[in-house]
Amino acid sequence: MIELAFAAGALLFTAVSLLWLLSLFLHDAGIVDVFWGPGFVAVFWLTFVLAPHTAVPRQWLLGLLVTLWGLRLAAHIARRNWGQGEDFRYARWRQEAGPSWWWRSYFKVFLLQGALLWLISLPLIAVNTVGGPPLGWLDGTAVLFWLVGFLLEAGGDWQLARFRSDPANRGQLLSSGLWRYTRHPNYFGDAVQWWAFFLFALAAGAWWTMVSPLVMTILLRRVSGVAMLERTLQQTKPGYAAYMARTNAFFPGPQARENGHWETNR
Repeated sequence: MIELAFAAGALLFTAVSLLWLLSLFLHDAGIVDVFWGPGFVAVFWLTFVLAPHTAVPRQWLLGLLVTLWGLRLAAHIARRNWGQGEDFRYARWRQEAGPSWWWRSYFKVFLLQGALLWLISLPLIAVNTVGGPPLGWLDGTAVLFWLVGFLLEAGGDWQLARFRSDPANRGQLLSSGLWRYTRHPNYFGDAVQWWAFFLFALAAGAWWTMVSPLVMTILLRRVSGVAMLERTLQQTKPGYAAYMARTNAFFPGPQARENGHWETNR
């Protein structure tokens, strides 16, 4: 495990360092977001190749699902960001840091994302390390979790992209489809998929890798996902406060009635 984790760390350190150099040339730190999904794919297949035993079905199955998740996410982010300039988060940090951004970005953006990527990838490394027993009910549950999460994430992204592509919706708020039941179906679906990846690791005996989905869920719900995005949306999107009042933040659920009494901001 230690050897594979070290190899994954070396791969990620090299990758994010090269991306940082490229970002200086492009004046765009947002390229690191495109690497997020493929970074996990690279970690999985590197540790798969370096694993000290013959591959078992669990590894092949997990590798397929991680690859589908990671490459779809990268394609979505690249298509969404193409020609749009630097993401508002990095643009704001660049402005705040001034001339020192060129080196601060290496630590604040690239090394930080590389470290998080390494930590969150622990279930992938663990499965490739131990393989585990034959496929069982936990693996079946993991596949079901992954499918639900993938459909929520990909479906939410697709609905939002289609909504934004219609000029008639400029400045409007998407509150139908999956977005009727949660303000962030894509983030919730992403988290569910990482719980699925953990279940594969749990089936292989690596219960301690629960830190991975916990960190991913906290990031999506409290740090770089919902919390950061909604601070901006409340200031820029008309009607967003009312949407927040009736629609769950993260976990899908029915919309609250205007005079309802149940909590919706979950």
